Amino acid sequence: MAAFWAVSFLFVLTPGADWAYAISAGLRHRTVVPAVAGLLTGHLLATAVVAAGVGAVAASSPIVLTVLTVVGSAYLIWLGSGMFRSPSLPEAGVAYVEGSWVRQALRGAGISGLNPKVFLLFLALLPQFTNPANPWPVAGQIVTLGLVHVASCAVIYTGVGAGARVVLRTRPTAARAVTRFSGAAMMVIGVILLLEQLLHWYS
Repeated sequence: MAAFWAVSFLFVLTPGADWAYAISAGLRHRTVVPAVAGLLTGHLLATAVVAAGVGAVAASSPIVLTVLTVVGSAYLIWLGSGMFRSPSLPEAGVAYVEGSWVRQALRGAGISGLNPKVFLLFLALLPQFTNPANPWPVAGQIVTLGLVHVASCAVIYTGVGAGARVVLRTRPTAARAVTRFSGAAMMVIGVILLLEQLLHWYS
């Protein structure tokens, strides 16, 4: 478990779409809790899929993986383009943007849950740290490891979102630039995923 935690922690520390959304939520809203909860829900869903054995079936089906990649990529591009075009950030002394907590959570769950990279990483990583000889069933071991990963995500994403708010709240120009960069990062990740899928099909 310690070895898995070390690998998982390094993965979470790598900036990506989850980071971009946490930063955006930290700058736009009074609290990052709903957004982070949504991101964590996506990772929990990926863990459950792998633990249930559905992951291996999906990974063996090119059509399923293609659909997952296209949907996830399109969602990242759509959400990122909105952040890039309209970085409507509050300036110093102005109230935070109030939005539905449910909507924030659903966006977060979509970003992490529809990201095929997260799904494939879990599929490749989690089983390697299980032990069939252990009295615990393999599915239970996978769920436990997934919860360790989610705990790391909770700490890092909350820190990223809250840190962005503290550092950039009184710097509207910098905050707007960071939000646009986060949106651009989401779009780039989505485009790269689509290109990888196209290259896979035509190779």
